[in-house]
Amino acid sequence: MLTIAPGVELDVQRGPNWLLVRIDNLDAVRCESIPLADEIWELLQRHFIWRLVLDMGRSPALNRHLINELLDLHRRITAKGGVMRICHVSPRDARVLTSLRLDDRLTPYSSWEEAVRGSGNVRKPR
Repeated sequence: MLTIAPGVELDVQRGPNWLLVRIDNLDAVRCESIPLADEIWELLQRHFIWRLVLDMGRSPALNRHLINELLDLHRRITAKGGVMRICHVSPRDARVLTSLRLDDRLTPYSSWEEAVRGSGNVRKPR
């Protein structure tokens, strides 16, 4: 576990060609004050890897700040030719991403395995 703020940790695992990161103990109040994109970007740079699966199963509900952090991280990773996928997103948050038309960039997958494979989540055309 990597502590990025008091009580906020990232569980980081390295898979073949991927970095798997789970956010632990981040609550909605502290979420606004933590530069999550910067912290995860630094991790990717340290590992020299540009393929990320971000497990959102223990993170707070998506709010404007968290969505902006995810979009910033996605932009940085894709600029490097990498891939960012998210998993374990709540049904409510998946609906939020769809309603904001962000599900093409922040596609929610049900597990790390499906996110790595890029399978298991069939998107319907608009």
